[in-house]
Amino acid sequence: MLEEIDQAFMFEEIVGASAALKVVLSHVSKVAPTDSTVLISGETGTGKELTSLIASELFGHEKGAFTGAVQQRRGRFELAHSGTIFLDEIGEIPIDTQIALLRVLQERQIERVGGSRAIPVDVRVIAATNRDLSEATTAGEFRSDLFYRLNVFPIVVPPLRQRREDIPILVEYFVKRFAEKMAKRIRRIDKHTLELCQRYSWPGNIRELQNIVERSVILCSTDTFSIDEAWLASQAPLHAGGSNALPDALQDHEKDLIETALAESKGKVAGPRGAAARLGIPPSTLESKIRQLKIEKSRFTTAS
Repeated sequence: MLEEIDQAFMFEEIVGASAALKVVLSHVSKVAPTDSTVLISGETGTGKELTSLIASELFGHEKGAFTGAVQQRRGRFELAHSGTIFLDEIGEIPIDTQIALLRVLQERQIERVGGSRAIPVDVRVIAATNRDLSEATTAGEFRSDLFYRLNVFPIVVPPLRQRREDIPILVEYFVKRFAEKMAKRIRRIDKHTLELCQRYSWPGNIRELQNIVERSVILCSTDTFSIDEAWLASQAPLHAGGSNALPDALQDHEKDLIETALAESKGKVAGPRGAAARLGIPPSTLESKIRQLKIEKSRFTTAS
């Protein structure tokens, strides 16, 4: 069964053959040869990318610009001159950084943090977000002029629940990958496990699937791969059709996951032992989820 993964449609490390994914990859193929700005949107964990950058990383800084700036440093835009830069979680960047980014797109110039000299850059920008930037502009949280500059060629990455036919292929791919990494001989995948995976709604999308498969491979002691049914039974399956809004059961499940991670990290969000690292998402995204779900972080903070 695992050999079938080699015959599946793959676009670099994007695995799947569903109609929803093919539409996305068709758009990617068409825009790739151009130098147009691309805005990729989708839920957390759909596979947009992982990087998160701050102003000094993006634009560099001059010596003495802030505490710890002991020497001049070129930023990512300078380093990407004549190339492409990928900006993840673009909806979370602060307003002052948004203004600097707008200048890059409009004037093809940057200024290092603490500097005043305009530095020309020729960079193609590909940005990604899990936020609705139209709503963010209406709420005054994201500059409308920057949104329109970024939104030249929008690509929406579908959540895993909208490409269920890809789930068996993804399970096989991750099982093969982690089994090889851990030097385990896994020859088959339990059919009941695949059925469970296809019924589950995957609120954490591909990232959640990958983590559960990795955990299951670690625990696997036979040549047949299976997933603990309890891990996939904590929420009811989504009903077909209808709204993009998450149902109450899914939100409750997401809230439980976040509260568990906060409890384990004693209320700490960022850092290598923080809740965000435990969940495999950027701290800014987790903070946004905490606000959205009205979770009180202070409940999980313990006195030292």
